[in-house]
Amino acid sequence: QVQLVESGGGLVQAGDSLRLSCVASGRTFSSYDMGWFRQAPGKEREFVGAITSTGGRFYLDSVKGRFTISRDNAKNTVYLQMNSLKPEDTALYYCACHGSGSYYARTAYDYWGQGTQVTVSS
Repeated sequence: QVQLVESGGGLVQAGDSLRLSCVASGRTFSSYDMGWFRQAPGKEREFVGAITSTGGRFYLDSVKGRFTISRDNAKNTVYLQMNSLKPEDTALYYCACHGSGSYYARTAYDYWGQGTQVTVSS
């Protein structure tokens, strides 16, 4: 069992930055592949990005060049640095622990946090 707790969301203006954090339980965090998803009202939960245990990274096309995923294994934490935020980035952001399958697929993740809200005003 892996427990995930996100933090760092908030209300910002377009063009601002935010850094989301996700702290994971478990003594083998360094071996986890981790992902970030988001869900806007009335929309499906969508993949934002992922980072593997070896540092490989994958991103949604619309966030490439603006969002960066990183991890600190000593702190059992994965981060999502979000720059140049846009109103369309408004969503509830979730971190998740990958199980098996495509990193882009929601169904490939076994454990989820409760989410942190990001609201970007224009």
